[in-house]
Amino acid sequence: MGRNNYFQFKQFRIEQQRSAMKVGIDGILLGAWADVRDCNTILDIGTGTGLIALMLAQRSKAQIAAIEIENNAAEEAAENVAASPWENRVEVVNVSLQKYAAETAQQFDLIVSNPPFFQNSLKAGNESRSLARHTDSLSYETLLQCTSQLLLDEGRCAFIFPEQAVKEIERLAQQHHLYLTRITMIAPNEKKPANRVLLEVSKKESATVTDHLTIYNNDGSWNEKFKRLTRDYYLNF
Repeated sequence: MGRNNYFQFKQFRIEQQRSAMKVGIDGILLGAWADVRDCNTILDIGTGTGLIALMLAQRSKAQIAAIEIENNAAEEAAENVAASPWENRVEVVNVSLQKYAAETAQQFDLIVSNPPFFQNSLKAGNESRSLARHTDSLSYETLLQCTSQLLLDEGRCAFIFPEQAVKEIERLAQQHHLYLTRITMIAPNEKKPANRVLLEVSKKESATVTDHLTIYNNDGSWNEKFKRLTRDYYLNF
């Protein structure tokens, strides 16, 4: 999905001709799943096309900082924001997380990220795509360390990771005084095991709520729970 030069949602459009990583289900899941209740400030780490920032702007009143290290993606994200109904609430900044964390004194109610997944794997031939896909530019350790620094004491973070990364993320989170509060295991269909996980973490330790979500039914149709989660965005739901 999302390999065209644009992706049309109900309230905004994502142009994605120059961004290395196109609109995909991972980003849509995170944008729809993240809890925006009582959020005045949101940080989107690695915004790419601006997808998640705009999804969160659609269902919140928050001021949103969307940071992106890759120049072409940052430019395209800024254009997508400018063409959206929420231009006055979303700011795209072309900067690495490390530099941003070192230079800002602001903390956030909600931090979200669909971070690079791939560690020690073959690199994509395209440099921009490799930057977006691989953890060399943003390790899990750096992500959790900067998140802890930038998060308000009462705030929360929402991430999407490969399922096999959960134990490592939980270990790194605890090292930085962050605790898992909500987990949703994502399976591509009813016959396959979960291969992605949505994680919410907080500075407040509490019981972890866990559930499951399937994207497709056995007959190839969209699962009803997935449709309920994302129906504010997809045109055909």
